[in-house]
Amino acid sequence: MAIEVSGLTKRFAQKRALDDVSFSINAGSTIALVGPNGAGKTTLFSILCGFLQADSGNVRVFGHTPGDSALFGVLSALPQDAQLDPRFSVGKQLTFYGQLQGLNRREAQHETARVLELVDLSEQLNAKASELSHGMRKRICIAQALIGQPKIVLLDEATAGLDPLNAKAIRSLIADLSKDITFMLSSHDLSELERLCDTVLYLEQGKLTSHQRYAQNESDTAFLTLQVQQLTEHMKEQIAHLSGVKNVRQSQSDEFVIEYDVSHKALDIALLELCHHHGWRYKQLINGNTLENQLFATP
Repeated sequence: MAIEVSGLTKRFAQKRALDDVSFSINAGSTIALVGPNGAGKTTLFSILCGFLQADSGNVRVFGHTPGDSALFGVLSALPQDAQLDPRFSVGKQLTFYGQLQGLNRREAQHETARVLELVDLSEQLNAKASELSHGMRKRICIAQALIGQPKIVLLDEATAGLDPLNAKAIRSLIADLSKDITFMLSSHDLSELERLCDTVLYLEQGKLTSHQRYAQNESDTAFLTLQVQQLTEHMKEQIAHLSGVKNVRQSQSDEFVIEYDVSHKALDIALLELCHHHGWRYKQLINGNTLENQLFATP
């Protein structure tokens, strides 16, 4: 087990930043940590890293207490506001961080070259941080988090403020490395998380209100999400009558989640034909049940 948390509570004065939080994460998972501002996400990250001590409860990372010397180089984290020193070259800074992890200078330089290649920025070895774009600096910070080949990496808003090209590069990197690294990603961009994550932790006011596997398909059931321009009378009932449909739920004012038997692989075509037949104007048809709908489903 990569992470085990039981009854975790942390207070700041009279406020409970974390309130009796419990969960466990298997090695090799990619976890989405979701919640509004002030929900306790940063506090949880800080406790997992060993920066803060819990008031009560138990936390184990690969069987060890956070901050234990056995976790040195095993767990790495990138805070949302991580910065590079503008005075020094990328190579010097990454080599320095490698040496802080106990590598000798030659090993640290070799590791610097490896992580820069991972983020596709080897040519920026001698560039100063002040000479790089925001997207490049973010990718360098992620390279820093990967020094030493950690087993667990915590990333807070890894793609916040990035242009689509840099955001895609980071998502691709996480997807490629997730076979060997357990990632925990905190982000307000649910569409991004649902592309990457298989497990969702939802924190609200310090409480873990949801801990679930996120999957597009389960056994014999699949989902389609239909977003329409405008609801019309009997739309839900007419969708429900399509062959293979098990259930239709209105998840938002302009959106339906359709649960159907996976043997009906052409349901998407039948649904579009139904829209055309009735003159329904739709925004998009999504293959799957979105993470947003799973977390905030309308009862």
